[in-house]
Amino acid sequence: MKGDFDFDFEKLEEWDEEEDGEWIAPTVANPKCVEAPGCGEWKRPNKPNPLFKGKWYAPLIDNPEYIGEWAPRKIANPAFFEDLDPVKSLEKIGGIGIELWTMTEDILFDNVYLGHSLEDAKTLAAETFTIKKELEATAEAVKSEKEDKEDQIIFKEDPVAFIREKVFEFIDLAQLDPVFAAKSHPETAAGLAFAVLTFFGMLGVFVSSLFGGSPKPAVKSSKKTDAPTPDDKTKTEAAPVAKAGEEKKADGSVKKRK
Repeated sequence: MKGDFDFDFEKLEEWDEEEDGEWIAPTVANPKCVEAPGCGEWKRPNKPNPLFKGKWYAPLIDNPEYIGEWAPRKIANPAFFEDLDPVKSLEKIGGIGIELWTMTEDILFDNVYLGHSLEDAKTLAAETFTIKKELEATAEAVKSEKEDKEDQIIFKEDPVAFIREKVFEFIDLAQLDPVFAAKSHPETAAGLAFAVLTFFGMLGVFVSSLFGGSPKPAVKSSKKTDAPTPDDKTKTEAAPVAKAGEEKKADGSVKKRK
């Protein structure tokens, strides 16, 4: 709808008419229509009709052959009888059938009581249902515990999945009760705390090394100079060099070979 408000409504791309129904663009109320005459929903005006005689009905004409409302004929049944006391003529009940339509398997019905005594029903329930229910609950608990152990991931087989399962379980409990989660999974809480402390420690070392600055190592200059050093004097005295055209003088302690 476009107008003074410049609204433009488009049908959504994910709109499915089979599931969501027919799409109808939303409407916006026009505030100018409140005070202006002739605005709003149009209704057909009613005018009195002097010739109106009422709602029309088909005229009724008498049928001289009309006998009355039709009903099927009744024939006498010579074998008909009425049992005024049907309970006495019933035989003992040997079984009860219960018909159900369901997709759930393993539904059993037993210990059905048919009578008028509430005390007898409670006695039968205590002797049959209550005892059996306790045994079934114990067996179901053992079965569920066995299934949990089978479904539990072993650390040696898949350590990554084992740790991930423990962490997710701890997080789910911590969202409800952090204290209970830490008490029920102390090893997971300790591992997470150690991991967090290690991460912040490494982060602190990295930041300090990045912005703290370290002293530059001393670098020896390899540039040669003409100025003599004490080492040069020592080397010159230890190994004198003879001038050109002269023989090297031997030390007094060393004899020349003939």
